[in-house]
Amino acid sequence: MSVDGRTGTEGHDPPGVDIYTEPDGDPDTLANLGPLGPMAGIWEGIGGSDRHPVAAGTGLDAYVERYELQPIDRQTNGPQLLYGLRYHTHIVKPGEVETFHDQVGYWLWEPAAGEITFTLGIPRGQVLLANGPAAPDATEFELHATLGSEGYGILSNSFLQDNFRTVSYRIHVTINDDGTWTYEEEGMLDIPDRDGHFSHHDTNTLTRVRPPTPNPLARAAAGPDGSLGIGDLRQEGRTST
Repeated sequence: MSVDGRTGTEGHDPPGVDIYTEPDGDPDTLANLGPLGPMAGIWEGIGGSDRHPVAAGTGLDAYVERYELQPIDRQTNGPQLLYGLRYHTHIVKPGEVETFHDQVGYWLWEPAAGEITFTLGIPRGQVLLANGPAAPDATEFELHATLGSEGYGILSNSFLQDNFRTVSYRIHVTINDDGTWTYEEEGMLDIPDRDGHFSHHDTNTLTRVRPPTPNPLARAAAGPDGSLGIGDLRQEGRTST
């Protein structure tokens, strides 16, 4: 068993397995996002709630959010095929201009494995990679990352690591019946002057304000002759799915 729980010897596929040949996939990412499909587009949420540590104990702030998720062209790691959304979320406190939180990354769906991978990067010096299972038509899913994991882990700059160490992270997503979606995320922090771990918690419900823009290959495939007008430069070495 490998370090990330998959079969193989010391994290490698057994001898004879083709780890190089790339599948063709589908040029239309929006049609292949599985449980991430309902999240594509530009969203706004005005009811955000952030519980975070402050010197006196616990702080609670409301926030307003603009969350953009746009489809990217299919991605491959050899035979591994991923469809995804590139995202940027920008958050302010109600009535303010200054950025309260800014975050970028990707939501990725791997159909063959039935897994979602989430990347997170913030300009305060922290990144993480979270993962979890999901059915193609799931309306709820949860992803996890753990400090020290060689697969789905968390990295922070030295100040955060010494003073506000994130030891675990989870995000739970619910696709609501009214077309909105809700996230609830929690980072467990190790803070020197606190007993036990502090739960840094955020949640918001997002309403779509604009539809997504199709990915480049999908736009090319929608040309007058129905072909990939810009050409597919990655056919060599691919096999059909």
